[in-house]
Amino acid sequence: MGHKLKVLSWVSAGVVAGALATVSLQTIARGSLEPLPLEELQQLAAVFGMIKSDYVEPVDEKKLLTDAIAGMVSSLDPHSQYFDKKSYKEFREGTTGRFVGVGIEITQEDGLVKVVSPIEGSPADRAGLKTGDLITRIDGTAVKGLSLNEAVKRMRGQPNTQVTLTIFRKDENRTFPVTITREEIKAQSVKARVVEPGYGWIRVSQFQDQTVDDFVRKLEEMYRKDPRMKGLVLDLRNDPGGLLDAAVAISAVFLPENAVVVSTNGQIPDSKAVYKAAPEFYARRGADPLRQLSPATRAALRSVPLVVLVNEGSASASEIVAGALQDHKRAVVMGSQTFGKGSVQTVRPLGPDTALKITTARYYTPSGRTIQAKGIVPDVMVDETPEGNPFAALRIREADLEKHLSTTKGTESPDPAVEKAKEAEREAARKKLEEEAKKAPGQRLVPEFGSANDFTLQQALNRLKGLPVVVSKTLTERPGDEKKTN
Repeated sequence: MGHKLKVLSWVSAGVVAGALATVSLQTIARGSLEPLPLEELQQLAAVFGMIKSDYVEPVDEKKLLTDAIAGMVSSLDPHSQYFDKKSYKEFREGTTGRFVGVGIEITQEDGLVKVVSPIEGSPADRAGLKTGDLITRIDGTAVKGLSLNEAVKRMRGQPNTQVTLTIFRKDENRTFPVTITREEIKAQSVKARVVEPGYGWIRVSQFQDQTVDDFVRKLEEMYRKDPRMKGLVLDLRNDPGGLLDAAVAISAVFLPENAVVVSTNGQIPDSKAVYKAAPEFYARRGADPLRQLSPATRAALRSVPLVVLVNEGSASASEIVAGALQDHKRAVVMGSQTFGKGSVQTVRPLGPDTALKITTARYYTPSGRTIQAKGIVPDVMVDETPEGNPFAALRIREADLEKHLSTTKGTESPDPAVEKAKEAEREAARKKLEEEAKKAPGQRLVPEFGSANDFTLQQALNRLKGLPVVVSKTLTERPGDEKKTN
């Protein structure tokens, strides 16, 4: 995973939302393998033969072997995974941020699919779909009863094929069909705006192929609008990660050249690497995306007061950025303690359509901290609403995942009374979340990130202005359960 390898490093969503994996798309040959355990392999072959010959009904050989591989890999840790044809295709789409569809960001409301926003320039945008439109049918099939994922699958398809969406537009009180031709969509992972004179907000929702180009373009646009920026908020809340080189590049926007961003260490030589804020560590095909910034803007970004917002959903690549900026004292990190995904996975193709994602290293912040099963602790703890964090009990973190790396888990049995209390808290939060889902977005407890009602963002702006910040009275640092290693 050293910088000499011209590969894409991916910090990708794991088994739960927010559980990220730092991944390098490469194939590594190891020349010093231990001798194979022949006796155990013979047992495996014997079991396979018995199932084939003695099981009550015929068993598909390929499925049996695939399940054996998947089971073997899943026993390692939460982030190692065997990719079959379908999951490998989905994984690769995730790294590029590209897919074939109509081009809308969606959510679910009252059992229907609601358009959050059409992606600029997409087929849906050109067809006139608007924020707030409700999709009631997809190619004649009623949306009610479908999960959001099922609805997404029906809207995606092959390029140049058509899908007919039945739209209900509330403000016009009418229902009408729209036929849209699918095409390749580039997902937008960066949003930015000047929230008030002198103060900018830029959000990265995931680190993908186009993220750095979009990031520097939007920063340049903000500085054109307001060249004398007094402060900037980098919003990494609920960012599950993505491409490692994108995380290094975004860190490099704000850090001195050659400052250490992250280091990795593992068993094989290629897993031992140090990534720095220099083009050789993030430029692709020799092109430095940061050169799109004007000299004046780039100089300003090295010194502009900066706040980084994180929460429990900030994982892996976003933790790398937050940790680097925190360690170099380049930014104040605010919010709640992050997910705690501090391991590195390497994706090794097994053929044209399958691959193995396997944990190969841990990563460390510039000061040598490992955040595995702990996360980045903010400099200032801030709640997500003035009333606190109503859905905190529902959030899963790395330390909650079974078989997560280097923990003392298993040495102590969980206290039944504590577990019972946690489950009661989770159930109460689930019911509250169901009630919230029925409300209009503007009336919900947790507002949209970047909106005027975004409490955490307002506290970040107060910090930049030197005004009092409402610090959380309930959030406390979660201890890690990491074993100490030399």
